[in-house]
Parts: sequence; C-alpha cells; structure tokens
Amino acid sequence: MSAKSSNCWSFQTRTKAIPNRDAVGLIHAPHGRDAQIAASLLKEAGIASKAALDLSGFVDSLDDNIALAVITEEALRSADLRAISQWIENQPSWSDLPFVILTNRGGGPERNPAAARLSEVLGNVSFIERPFHATTFISVARSAARGRRRQYDARLRMEALDEGERRLQTALEAGRLGAWELDLATDVLSTSATCKSIFGRGPEEAFTYHDLFASIHPDDRQRVQDAHTATAESGEDYSVEYRTVWRDGTVRWAEVRAQLYRDHSGKAVKLVGVSADITDRVINEKQQRQINELLEERVAERTRELEQAHSVVMDEVSQRERAEDQLRQAQKMEAIGQLTGGVAHDFNNLLMAVLGNLELLRKLVAGDPKAERLIDGALQGARRGASLTQRLLAFARRQDLQIGPVDLGALIGGMRDLLERSVGSTILVETSIPDHLPKVSADANQIELALLNLAVNSRDAMPDGGTLRISLSQEEQRFSNDTLAAGRYVVLSVKDEGQGMDEATLQKAIEPFFSTKELGKGTGLGLSMIHGLASQLKGELKLSSRIGSGTTAELWIPVSSAAEQPRQAEAPLPPAEYQGGPKRILLVDDDVLIAMSSADMLLDLGHDVVEAHSGKEALEHLGKGPKFDLMITDYSMPGMTGGELSKAARALLPELPILIASGYADLPPGVDLEVARLGKPYTQAQLAEQIGKLTSPR
Repeated sequence: MSAKSSNCWSFQTRTKAIPNRDAVGLIHAPHGRDAQIAASLLKEAGIASKAALDLSGFVDSLDDNIALAVITEEALRSADLRAISQWIENQPSWSDLPFVILTNRGGGPERNPAAARLSEVLGNVSFIERPFHATTFISVARSAARGRRRQYDARLRMEALDEGERRLQTALEAGRLGAWELDLATDVLSTSATCKSIFGRGPEEAFTYHDLFASIHPDDRQRVQDAHTATAESGEDYSVEYRTVWRDGTVRWAEVRAQLYRDHSGKAVKLVGVSADITDRVINEKQQRQINELLEERVAERTRELEQAHSVVMDEVSQRERAEDQLRQAQKMEAIGQLTGGVAHDFNNLLMAVLGNLELLRKLVAGDPKAERLIDGALQGARRGASLTQRLLAFARRQDLQIGPVDLGALIGGMRDLLERSVGSTILVETSIPDHLPKVSADANQIELALLNLAVNSRDAMPDGGTLRISLSQEEQRFSNDTLAAGRYVVLSVKDEGQGMDEATLQKAIEPFFSTKELGKGTGLGLSMIHGLASQLKGELKLSSRIGSGTTAELWIPVSSAAEQPRQAEAPLPPAEYQGGPKRILLVDDDVLIAMSSADMLLDLGHDVVEAHSGKEALEHLGKGPKFDLMITDYSMPGMTGGELSKAARALLPELPILIASGYADLPPGVDLEVARLGKPYTQAQLAEQIGKLTSPR
C-alpha cells in the first residue's frame, strides 16, 4: 500500500456531527505499514480509527459504533469468514456496515474471483486497488462514512416511529380498544390481543376473518355484512354494534368502528379500525351513557391517530427515497469529478516521460525518414492523449484556462480544413460568419476543442451524410438568470440534420460519460467538457433537439472587454551556451521514469543535472556542495510536497530560482507560493524557455 501524493491537496475537514458520536473506522491490516497508512488517511478524512491485530479481535470489535471497516484482501484470503458473515447477517434492519477492501494491482473484483466472493460475504463493499492515490482512498472513506451517517439517521427515525407506535398501542390498551386491519383482496385479518379478547379468544390463538364472522350473533350478521359492504363500496366510515357469541355460549356486545384505507392510486385496499366490548353499556345503558359518549370520542380519536400513523411510515418513506436518490446522484457526480481529476493528473505524468523521450529520440535519428515517421506517429498519439487530459481536467474544473480576447470568426476560418477532414466527404460544412463581430473572452485552444467535438458529434448523428451548419451571431441578455448574467454575448451555433434526440436523452446529454454511441466509439466526455468550459467562461451551453429534426448546440460566450495582446512568434530553441552558459540544476521528482526523461532533456540542452527523488534528499543536496542555479521540482510527492520543499529551500537559499512542475495546470487551492510553474507534459522548448526566464540576469 502506497501513501504517494498524500499531501497533494489541502483538505479542510468539516464533518457533520453524526448521531453516534463515538463511531470510528475499524482497520484490519496485519502486514507491513498498511494499518498505519490507513489510519493516517482516515484521520486526514476526519475519521477516528482503531486497529484489530487479528481477525478474531476484528470480529469482537464490530458493533454499531463502527463507521466503516478497512481490510486488506490478503488478511481475508485464507481466513474463516463465518464469524464475520454471521455478524453481518445479524445487523439491525437499519444497518449496512460499509467495508473498504484493499487489493493488489489487478486484484479487483472484475479480474479476481476471490475478491468478487468477498462482495457476496460482506455485502456493502468498495474495492481499492493498490498502489492508489491518497485522494482516492480519502474519497471512498468519506463516501462510506456519509453512507453510515445516513444509516444512523435512519435508525433515529425508525426509533421515533417505533416510539410513536408504542405510545399509540399503550393508548389503545389503556382504553381497552382492540385494533384490527382487514385486507380486502385476501380477507386476511390482523388483530391485537385486546381485539381477540373482545371475541373471547386468547392472545396466542388464531383468529381469522371467518372466525370473526362466525362469532357474530346470527340475527346481527346481515346488518354487519351490509355495513361492511357499504363502507368498502362508498368509502364512508362505519360504526356497528352487534352481539357476539363466545365459544362457551356467553353473549356479549361489541362495537366496531372502521375506516377505508386507499393506496396512492385511490384503490381501496383495507379496512382499519378498532373494536370495544360494550356489554356493560348495553346492560345498563342509562348509567353508561356518559361513558359511552366518552368512548365514542376516544374511538374516533384513536381511529384518526391510526390513520394518520399509516399516512405518515408512507409519506416519510417517499420523502426518504427521494432524498436518497438526490444524494446518490450528488455523490456520484462528486466521486466522478475527483476520480477524473486524479486520472488526468497521473496521465499527464506518464505523458511527460513519453513525450520527453520521443523528442530526444527524434534528434538521435535525424536523417532516417522511416524512424522519423514512426516517431512522429508516436508523438501525435501522445499529444492526442494530452488533449484528452485537457478534456478531463476541464470536466473536473482543474484545468487552468488561458483566457483572453478571441476572434471567433478567424478561429472558425482557420479550422475550416480541419473540420472538413474530421467530418468526412459525405458531410457538407456551411459557415455563416457576420463581419465586425466583437471578440469574446475565452481560451482559444479550448474553444477549438469544443467546436471540433460538436462537429464530430454532428457527423456521427448523420451516418448517411448531410449538412453541418456553423454560424456566429451577436446576442444580448437583457436580464440576469440562473445561468447567464446580463450583457453581450457571441453565440457559436452548430446545427446538424441528424436523427435528433428525445427529451429524456436530451436531459442526460451533458452528464459525464453518458453517450449514445457504441462501446469504444466515444468517451461521453465531449458535451460535459463543453458544458464545464461554458461555466468556467461564465457562459452557457444550450441544446435543442427533436427526433428526426436534428440537433442544435449553442455556445454562449461573453464579449471581451480587454484589449488583445499581440502574439509573439516562438523563438527557436537556443543551446545552453546562448542562455548565459550551462546551469547547475537540482531536479526533484519521486517518479524515477519522469526524472530520467526530464534529466535527459536538461542534459541535451547542455546543463549539469543533479537528481533527487524526495524532498528530504533535495534539501541534503542544497545544504552541501557547489551552489545550484535552479531547482525544478514535482509538486505531488510523498512525505514532502513540492510546495513544502520550496518553502524549506527558500529558508536555506532565499535567492534560489524555483520551478514547480505539476500534472495539474494549477496548484491546489490554498497553496500560496511565489515560484514559477510549468504544467506537465511539457516540451523541451517550454522547459528551455522557463530556464532562460528564471536564470537570466535581472
């Protein structure tokens, strides 16, 4: 288990109080430092924890105070799980303890039958494959803790309902009222012990609707049947007094009151009511008149309480289900955003090594056309990967946009050839671009990517060919609403003649990873990325579509109020001797593969490079030997982040130039450092440019 990048983000834990304040995470990871690392990450997630040294101790520690359980797969691989299974089976109805299983690489449930079997035994299981990013572990742990908090909330509500039911039952017993229900579809009768006693039956005796009807005095049966039928048909309440004949021949009087209960569709499903022994009242009606009046009031009140109680296990259940659906959707979007940003960050690091080595390899094979062609193909593939990470980071809102004045007319004109090649010869591309449109405030690269995505979507919607119409117009939003502020906008419209979408599909179109394309033919990130881009630009993506009438996508982008800066031509890559001479550079990266690639770039530029693979090792180099002209460090490193290293280095050498390289285009929130930054993957030219800026005389 690896704690790599555990300091990648500055988490501010604001965990809400849960009904069970002593709830903790239970850890069973007997090998290595797994238990210590898991406890540390749980603490960072705001969750207290305790560890069990063996499986027996783990089972003994399981109780309602456990918020979640963290177990390594190897600890369960050959263990007897019957005790755990028995505990899980015996959980209260409100409880479904979440388990987090740490598996080895390739040991997830999709590829490991043993891991899949754990899901059957443990039930509520999340799998995390090692090595993993600390952000992933913390996200899963927090999601599990939130789920447990909802279970504690459910327990409180169930206890409150049980208490209400007990109070109602106590009130019925105090009034010697028997409660009963009759299912109209099956004639199944449910009665309380008090109700049975009114008909001369013991609490444990069976008492069916047939038994009840047979106990009615023969002279009263038709009257009771008529009242029953009238209530079932009309829905009106009924109150019937009739004689009952006990099995010993004793004749007594009973009063029965009932109301018709309907389901949500209005269908009559059961009769709910109370019964009372009124023998004494009938025998001495004059003396019992006042008691009889009080009894009628109490019967009506108890009947209303019973009806209200039933109307409330239904209203609360419906509200809870709606709330849980909304919460699950919010959690899914949160988890997808965190996972997407983490994947993009790690992918950028991998692309750093690929692109750097390819650039250097291309210099070595200069003059070999076949080798250059192969390397160019690999470079194109790697750059497409970098483009995908931009989409992912834009969706996760972790991409640093380079916003400035953009001429959309010129942008579309420059992309005309690319668009036509992308959509193919069966699609006719028409453009309508008015003169003198104002420039918009946007990131030109991201707008190009968004337009290309929309064009490809339109192409896929017209498999038999058609016309793709791209147009620009200036619009004014007179009043602010939930998505757009009042002001001027330029609208980029992309309209196709494809099959279109129904309303349900249109509502899901901007959800991440949702796609109507076949498996392998789309990531489902295109429209969600454009939606995220529009939000970042303080604009809006509007979609309209009808089956058989095609789809129109409108990207509303605010008009720019800033003056456009002139574009500077890229300078050729100068060797080190023309950048003020070779520099002595300290390169810090815990990933040996990336460090090796970056070091080769620097050596190729003519610089002297010293590598360090941790913040501690870097500080040792800075404290001894010849001085360094520059330190280049990764940000996400275990033990000490690049930000912490930079602060420590500045304390030793206040004038040392520092360049932080990160898979994210921006540092995490709350990191305030006055250092240069370079996003991964970077080219040798970008690296040389930064070195020149940082080491040139001021």
